Amino acid sequence: MSPRVPLPLSPFQRLGRLIAGVEPGRPPIDVSVGEPRHPVPAFVGPVLSGALADFVRYPPIKGTPAFRAAVAGWAERRFGLPEGAIDRDDGVLPLNGSREGLFHATLTAVRLAGSDKGARPAILLPNPFYAVYAAAAEAAGAEPVLVAANREDGFLPRFEALPADLLARTVAAFHASPANPQGAVADLGRLEGLVRLARQYGFLLFSDECYSEIWRGRAPDGVLAAAFGISGGLSSVVAFNSLSKRSNLAGARCGFAIGDPAFLKAWAALRNVTAPQVPMPIQAVAVAALADEAHVRENRRLYDLKYAAAEEILGDRFPDLVPPGGFFLWLDVSRWGGGEEATARLWKEQGVKVVPGGYLSATDADGINPGADFIRIAMVESLETSREALSRLSEVLS
Repeated sequence: MSPRVPLPLSPFQRLGRLIAGVEPGRPPIDVSVGEPRHPVPAFVGPVLSGALADFVRYPPIKGTPAFRAAVAGWAERRFGLPEGAIDRDDGVLPLNGSREGLFHATLTAVRLAGSDKGARPAILLPNPFYAVYAAAAEAAGAEPVLVAANREDGFLPRFEALPADLLARTVAAFHASPANPQGAVADLGRLEGLVRLARQYGFLLFSDECYSEIWRGRAPDGVLAAAFGISGGLSSVVAFNSLSKRSNLAGARCGFAIGDPAFLKAWAALRNVTAPQVPMPIQAVAVAALADEAHVRENRRLYDLKYAAAEEILGDRFPDLVPPGGFFLWLDVSRWGGGEEATARLWKEQGVKVVPGGYLSATDADGINPGADFIRIAMVESLETSREALSRLSEVLS
């Protein structure tokens, strides 16, 4: 745990500084950014074209009825919930991408908690973490508390091991499954335990599930199924998702939050005066995307081919190379000097740009950065380019 998380430069700004002025040893291949490069689904253009007239209108902050119904229906099908389990009026909110939602949800949670959680409420973060978690906690005036997600814990944070007095002043806990960057997946039992913990101590569980549709073997469980299975309701939980990874539509900036109707209703009221709306033509694309699973299956097939290539090229050096979810490789390069040294060598010798794991995490109170030994590789390029990048990496990590 750490009493405070500083707000450093973004991981990519830090990466830029690390390799500034260094000429790449070969023509560059950038596998540092988790930006999907697979084709945009064919239906997107016609749907946008048919909805162009709606660009002249201000969208409702709560989204169109069709959007809310599409999100709720998809989530019920995907996570095995009964029809109607998700409130179509107050249980769904459109977001300008999940990052914006994660940030504003934290501000709202702290605001609603008021003085009930003490002078400085806590926000729990896994470590490594998505940078917006820490930024949101700091902006809300809360204490960001780091909880290491190490290999021995399956790369998932153990919030249940925290002291009771800390949990009592916790307003929200961020949890990601599949996790970024490690690709770890929480099973239903673990998610149920987190829901019970949130309800016991009166905090919100913010479940970042943006990689939920990128998986190998078995579809990951979700927090909505865990919460509903316990009580038949979604109190204390909010799941965040988007079209970015599922449908290769990162540039559309369309995400959604699903869960606790009481919280989402209060959040919608605040969003109505503080947050950007999602354009209705983009919402129409979301309706079409959430009704179609064929492009999602094809997306997973393309990732599977690249992970098979990774296993072929690097599997002899990295046990458990292929994660169950997400589209990253999280490689322990401590044998080659750690994340920063390996990153610098890969760029200088081979022109391959990756991210040091220490840039995706923070140093805790014991002086330990759980990502320092790792590099993250985004498996987002074509199969051919990915094979080339992995082969060059293999030369350095030989």
